[in-house]
Amino acid sequence: MIAVAGTSTRPRTNNKQEVEHEVEEPEDESGEGSEEGSEEESDESEGKNEKRKGTLGVIQIENPNLVQPKSLKARDLDVGKTTELSRREREQLEKQKAHEQYMKLQEQGKTEQARKDLAFISLIRQQRAEAAKKREEERAAKELKKAEARK
Repeated sequence: MIAVAGTSTRPRTNNKQEVEHEVEEPEDESGEGSEEGSEEESDESEGKNEKRKGTLGVIQIENPNLVQPKSLKARDLDVGKTTELSRREREQLEKQKAHEQYMKLQEQGKTEQARKDLAFISLIRQQRAEAAKKREEERAAKELKKAEARK
């Protein structure tokens, strides 16, 4: 027995898809043209089989991970529909809003940290003013000594 490539000695079993293609469509109620209709149907079924030549007719593979691109038209979009945020996104937004609110209160001087900062700044201003006054006094005293030394 000679084996030909692509053939098998195993008996052929029908796939569900092949059985579905073999099921004939109901004929027209009119008795006329029933022969022509059957010829057309057989031509159509042959056309389907011609498309499925080679491994395409044998192997049916569907990739479950394949993402079908969804093309949405502008008219199909629902503008009023709000999308729900994930927990992380929601927490991030809440954190950002809280920070903005805190910074707003900070600028107004209403937070505890802002009060401490303002007190510290006023203390430093006071120390700098006292240091500047002391330098002026020393400079004035030095000029007086120079003036007395010239006389």
